[in-house]
Amino acid sequence: MKEKQKYHALKVDTEKCFGCTHCMKSCPTEAIRIVNGIAVIDPGRCVDCGNCLRACPADAIYVVHDNISQIENYKYRVVLFPSVFVGQFSEIYSEGQIYEALLKLGFTHIFEVEQPVEWLMESVKESRKEVAEGPLISSFCPAVVRLIQCKYPSLVNNISRRKAPHDLAAHFAIQQLKKKGATENEIGIFYVSPCSAKMAAVNQPVAEKESIVTGIINMKDLYNRLMKLIPVKEQINTSEYRKYLSKEGILWSLPRGETSWYKKKSMAIDGIHNVVKFLERLENDEVPEFDFLELKSCNLGCAGGILLTGNRFLTVERLQKRAAQYPKASQILTHEWDKESTKAKLVSEKIEPKPVFVLDENRTRALEKMQRINNILCQLPGIDCGGCGAPNCHALAEDIVQGKARMTDCVFLQNKYVKEQKIKPEKAYKNLEKKWGEKRFEADCNKKGRRNEGF
Repeated sequence: MKEKQKYHALKVDTEKCFGCTHCMKSCPTEAIRIVNGIAVIDPGRCVDCGNCLRACPADAIYVVHDNISQIENYKYRVVLFPSVFVGQFSEIYSEGQIYEALLKLGFTHIFEVEQPVEWLMESVKESRKEVAEGPLISSFCPAVVRLIQCKYPSLVNNISRRKAPHDLAAHFAIQQLKKKGATENEIGIFYVSPCSAKMAAVNQPVAEKESIVTGIINMKDLYNRLMKLIPVKEQINTSEYRKYLSKEGILWSLPRGETSWYKKKSMAIDGIHNVVKFLERLENDEVPEFDFLELKSCNLGCAGGILLTGNRFLTVERLQKRAAQYPKASQILTHEWDKESTKAKLVSEKIEPKPVFVLDENRTRALEKMQRINNILCQLPGIDCGGCGAPNCHALAEDIVQGKARMTDCVFLQNKYVKEQKIKPEKAYKNLEKKWGEKRFEADCNKKGRRNEGF
């Protein structure tokens, strides 16, 4: 049976893209190449971390999300959002004002996904016994899960088989609404995503057939909508919606939000490039033994998500102040709800490895290709300029061995070949135009992609 195509929330607008290489240089998995002057994303290598979107100076990379109008198809319209969403708003707005704006927009029920988060942490701790050797790795960040699947498949069995907080909140919300007489067909669950990775995870879950979530909403889009609806002052009491929210829940998506629960030897790492470096060492047994690893793709965790509007440092500061006003998770009473039933639904299916960083499935041919790569690297300049349309010389050598590129794609080697009269100047120029597009090298003072533009 043909394997289902990998879903990605990140797309390239070919009308806006002009091949500036910012995205290619920022990609932690070397998933981007420049072809005919346009960025092309390899769907196998992409983990939806969103670094390319953040780096693009032309807004040529965007995320696909659902239209918020679809909430009208349901009687019970539930919005789920992580606490970092509240952290986007200035201190002049209270939680109540934000919640009221959501109700004005058309939602009937509101849940911050980190409540009751202690149920999830209990389940995560219980999953430790499922790992035979090495540390238990949090499954919180879908970009990290996809990264391990495709680049570090030997570590897949260390990933906790527990779903994300939005699944916890979704099941908890459905349990509450059913108790009030609602049927599942009447309930629409809409998750407000802080990043492209979580959007991809909802559309195509890693370890379940389909997500319990009905639709996904772009957090940046929702923020802009609410700013037009937010009341001058609180008019109704919305505290009931935050009844099961705790100090730990509010800080859950920030660095050490998970490890603070895990009292044994643990480590928290944020930033996808930092995560990649650590996983390289972990796979090679070059790090001390750990019981638990919290790995988050974005710097400062979800506070640094690509779909957030505010400064990530201010967001962290606001969340810490907000958390100080809430009780500890151990003080939250949830005895009236069926905890064990919900916890059982948080256990995911087995996560399968999906390696793509392999030269050949045949070991002998793979070793031969590796030798060819080393031979090619001896001829390449090692400048890693990106002028070939690949992020670095090693990536170009891999592409050449795999039949996706040629030696003449290297602009330095091409100049050398022209000097040695192995290739005509006209041919060399056509090669450059084929890679970077026609008229790319004509003077244009309005050209984007200059230093720091778009950051």
